[in-house]
Amino acid sequence: MLIRSFLPMALLPILAVATSSLASGDEKSPPNVVFFLVDDLGYMDIGANNPDTFYETPNIDRLSKSGMRFTDGYAANPVCSPTRYSILTGKYPTRVDATNFFTGTRPGKFRPAPLNNRMPLEETTLAESLKSSGYATFFAGKWHLGPSEEYWPEHQGFDVNQGGHNAGGPYSGKRYFSPFENPRLEDNTVGEHLPDRLAKEASKFIEQHKDEPFLTYLSFYSVHTPLMAPPELVKKYKAKAERLGLTDKEAFGEEEKLWGKAEWEGRPVRHLQSHATYAAMVEAMDQAVGRVLKQIDDLGLTEETIVILTSDNGGLSTSEGWPTSNLPLRGGKGWVYEGGIREAFMIRAPGVTQPGTTCKEPVCSIDFYPTILDLCGQSPPAERIVDGVSLKPLLRGEQTIDRESLYWHYPHYSNQGGFPGGAIRQGDWKLIERYEDGRVHLYNLQEDIGELNDVADQNAERVAAMRDRLHRWYKDVDAKFLQSKDGEEPWHPSRD
Repeated sequence: MLIRSFLPMALLPILAVATSSLASGDEKSPPNVVFFLVDDLGYMDIGANNPDTFYETPNIDRLSKSGMRFTDGYAANPVCSPTRYSILTGKYPTRVDATNFFTGTRPGKFRPAPLNNRMPLEETTLAESLKSSGYATFFAGKWHLGPSEEYWPEHQGFDVNQGGHNAGGPYSGKRYFSPFENPRLEDNTVGEHLPDRLAKEASKFIEQHKDEPFLTYLSFYSVHTPLMAPPELVKKYKAKAERLGLTDKEAFGEEEKLWGKAEWEGRPVRHLQSHATYAAMVEAMDQAVGRVLKQIDDLGLTEETIVILTSDNGGLSTSEGWPTSNLPLRGGKGWVYEGGIREAFMIRAPGVTQPGTTCKEPVCSIDFYPTILDLCGQSPPAERIVDGVSLKPLLRGEQTIDRESLYWHYPHYSNQGGFPGGAIRQGDWKLIERYEDGRVHLYNLQEDIGELNDVADQNAERVAAMRDRLHRWYKDVDAKFLQSKDGEEPWHPSRD
């Protein structure tokens, strides 16, 4: 009665609702986060991006339809470890010289740039940020962000670590089948398939923490080599390839060669999706995604859980079994062409995203960290450098974000044949700069997504402006470049 005597009558219903919610503890809880990271998955490997794909990804496709799919989503680097660093920190990996997979140091005409092979413990990771605000945090799968135990997930903000250590693939034990002999994953049933096991562990964690906010970070070893899959699925896709008349006689084209066997005039690149074992690996991974999504649904958590899926680099098309084709994208893993850096990239944020929407704005793996924090009602620590931006405006349906350019820096000779180089994307335009000799190429991705028509000579002013911006970014992130070899000096932007 005392309150009523001092408040206008129009405010009483509002106060009643507010005090009732507070009294009942009915405040909105922070959303849960489930992050799927697939290793080496190509942009064209999923039905959501490619209705004609040879592979079958019904669960990923349903996830895409339930949220927003980004058509121009990128990894920060054409190989794994740097992109993984960018996701967890929101930074360009060049800032700490994490510019190749840990520890890739292949020489070529010149020596590669210096490489830092660990994510610094001083970083405030996504897991640490969410854990500090009461989230339970879980990691499963491939880590590959440090050479020794002190750099593994449990020391970077994750309460639980199932399978994450220094290795870049399942190279111990029976590899994709138990016994795994993984120092962070207990062997259970003999013959257990690794992606299914990781999904089981993720689902169990979600069940155990369904009544509190959680981060579940499922980082598949799939579909990285070794190329192995359940025999019944391999048999299915061999029959499918035969039924469709797909043969390896028509499967390959030619890419430029930087190094490789002398008898090759160029580097073979797969132009046809028909590899049965790889197809089986993709489907098995998709089934594991489906298992976790079903757990979310079964527990009634769908409307309380942000779900994200992406890859760490493009599909493997130019070496190591040549398992997939990225066409019409050029190149693949290890290349700064679109096939190496354009990724499956989707976000479902209940109450923010509309089902079945797409966005053409260029976005990058550096954006996940600030986006997730923003969706969870947080901001990155004020003292931290964050290169990414929150994608929440795009998720709400706005058309653009406040950013002019995206950048890539890969001063290494990739295992897949890719050349050392950098790139900048502005709008529809992408400029590539080669680090051996400083040559540049310019492509209009709207008209030439395959990067086959270099228009640098016809656009001298645009090339100069984009190159100047790229070089200023090199200075901002303290980029390192190729080093001399046998008395010969490589190109360097300071001498250009």
